[in-house]
Amino acid sequence: MGSGGGMAVSRGLPCVLLLLDCCWLCEAGAGLAPALYVLGDSQADAGTNNHLPTVLRADLPHNGVDYPGCKPTGRFSNGKNFVDFVAEHLKLPSSPPPYLSICNTPSSNSIYLSGVNFASGGAGVSNQTNKGECISFDYQIDRQFSKVHESLVQQLGQSQASAHLSRSIFTVAIGGNDILNYVRPSLVNQVLSPCPPTQSPDEFVASLALSLKDQLQRLYKLGMRRLFIIGAAPLGCCPVLRGKVACDGVANYMSSQYNIAVASLLRNMSDKYPDMLYSLFDPSTALLDYIRQPEANGYAVVDAACCGLGEKNAMFSCTPASSLCKDRTNHIFWDFVHPTEITAQKLTEVAFHGSAPLVTPRNVRQLCDTAM
Repeated sequence: MGSGGGMAVSRGLPCVLLLLDCCWLCEAGAGLAPALYVLGDSQADAGTNNHLPTVLRADLPHNGVDYPGCKPTGRFSNGKNFVDFVAEHLKLPSSPPPYLSICNTPSSNSIYLSGVNFASGGAGVSNQTNKGECISFDYQIDRQFSKVHESLVQQLGQSQASAHLSRSIFTVAIGGNDILNYVRPSLVNQVLSPCPPTQSPDEFVASLALSLKDQLQRLYKLGMRRLFIIGAAPLGCCPVLRGKVACDGVANYMSSQYNIAVASLLRNMSDKYPDMLYSLFDPSTALLDYIRQPEANGYAVVDAACCGLGEKNAMFSCTPASSLCKDRTNHIFWDFVHPTEITAQKLTEVAFHGSAPLVTPRNVRQLCDTAM
């Protein structure tokens, strides 16, 4: 982002060529990847929903209580989310900004070179998931990232734009809201579709995988070559679905089946597109280890949210009226479904440096280093 001013004031072909040369030099030495492009849901949202007329937002305290400045940013967390830690591991100068915060600014074209965050809280693989309350995954791809792709081609030319994107990391976190709304329909989805689901859990997961395959192929056509994709967490163990003692078995089964389906479609994509590399992280396995062995992993509370109201603090999202735990480092969950900053940090560390079965077929560090 520090080079943004130079790009904004460049004039004439010699200046453009000089700036492009500088750009490639910076990319070669500044970090593990030239840019980070993020799509998905509230796990990755860094403030997108602040710009929407939606109830699905995190721009009120106590959110952000541990973020630099101690103010809510729109992240569904007490502090940083996993995207912030991904950016740190990639040695990027900062976490990518929300697309809606920069798309109409004079410097937007130069900022796009460092990466953009399109993720929107509430989004799902299906356009019907929380429809009207978020930026759908399809819209993020077809109406937002596609515009960034066009801008990069205009700035760099087709060849160098393709080279830039091929070295960049694309991070996708999607699917959890679809499963949550299947198991426990949100108020939004109850209004839109008050009837119970007609598909079985297996049929529903299969339909998600089919849609996701098409969505990822569209991203590939727009230049994605290095994909870091986050599977579903053990959603049945989130405070919002957890019973008095046990986790919700249907939700955990669907999360597991979704991760299996995603792994299969990625293997097929890799066979079809040999120049596409990917890293699939399975947070279910890692989080279940934290839940089953809390003390060994530094936790004291694994079944209740740090911020919220009602039983297990899982009745409402985190607001100024919510109760707030004193120690955010010993809770797995921040609110009724999202992890605390410390949990996001731990999971990102595993994704970057772990191995199978937690992250396959390569970790994110290897994803950056592997030559095509």
